[in-house]
Amino acid sequence: MTTETQRAARDRLIEDFKQVIGDAEELLKITANETGGKIGAVRARAEENLREVRRKLEAMESDLISQTRAAASAADQFVRQNPWQAIAVAAAAGLLLGMLRGRR
Repeated sequence: MTTETQRAARDRLIEDFKQVIGDAEELLKITANETGGKIGAVRARAEENLREVRRKLEAMESDLISQTRAAASAADQFVRQNPWQAIAVAAAAGLLLGMLRGRR
């Protein structure tokens, strides 16, 4: 699995988790008026689990942002230290993309 594919899969997973959290929160709101020992215990457990999942999801998103910033900083530093090499790489990529697009 390539890094780009892994990122896309991770992004989809994050979005899926957000959807599940939203659905669970909606379910908890709908059942807020329900009373009873078992329902109350399940609601309390579900609320705690939702808080924990939300915290972990926020940490994961924060890590992704940090990694993205680090990669951007490294790319910026490389371009500043090696401007001619960066221009050559960009030109080669543009030429390759132009050739591939021209075949269609």
